[in-house]
Amino acid sequence: MNSIPPKIEISGLKKAFGSNKVLQGLDLTVRRGESVVVIGGSGTGKSVLLKCILGILHPDSGSIKIDGVEATGLHGRDRDKHLNKFGMLFQGSALFDSLPVWQNVAFKLIQAHKIPMKQAKETAIATLASVGLSPNVGDLYPVELSGGMQKRVALARAIASKPEIIFFDEPTTGLDPIMADVINELIVKCVREVGATALSITHDMASARKISDRIAMLYEGRIIWQGHKTDIDHSGNPYVDQFINGRAEGPIKMQVKRA
Repeated sequence: MNSIPPKIEISGLKKAFGSNKVLQGLDLTVRRGESVVVIGGSGTGKSVLLKCILGILHPDSGSIKIDGVEATGLHGRDRDKHLNKFGMLFQGSALFDSLPVWQNVAFKLIQAHKIPMKQAKETAIATLASVGLSPNVGDLYPVELSGGMQKRVALARAIASKPEIIFFDEPTTGLDPIMADVINELIVKCVREVGATALSITHDMASARKISDRIAMLYEGRIIWQGHKTDIDHSGNPYVDQFINGRAEGPIKMQVKRA
């Protein structure tokens, strides 16, 4: 019998903002070393899910366990220890414009791990190399980089501290199809090299198929289907089928504001 708990175990997670019930009893398990992608339309609660796991938002009810330890309601050093397990690639990269690239990459190393600046820069340069960027890029500022290069820097920042868990928030947003595929390839490579567990959220099916072991669909606050990525085209679920094929007609009704 395997006594090792899942890396992430979420059960009965609920979160509402006033009358807007975003998460309505969400259940999701991510095993150690697994890459799970949560798909779903805009406003379905994907980002809220990540924020609840990180403790940025407090769920109304439910359980979030990391390595078998309840993570909701953590404070002080316990919360810091919890957050140190995570790395994150933010939607839009979210780089600090006022810092050179290497300091962006080394930000957590310097601020959270108190690594000396010289050592932190060496780690940052080595991590940039792992995403295909030369050492001289480290001295540039984010504004001097293309969108694809910014995304590579954001990926380097996410993996620089060798986190146990990496979150990817819409990792290919704003990229052309070729650069998006380059980033997807780098994500797969870097997650494997770091040995991390990955949880991603996206509505980009090309990305979901590329970076996942397993895909889960979030709709109306719950996971309505999950399975290996090769099974999604034969899910038998009309909501999943409509979403992955981008059809206007189907059980998912988009709310359109009329003038």
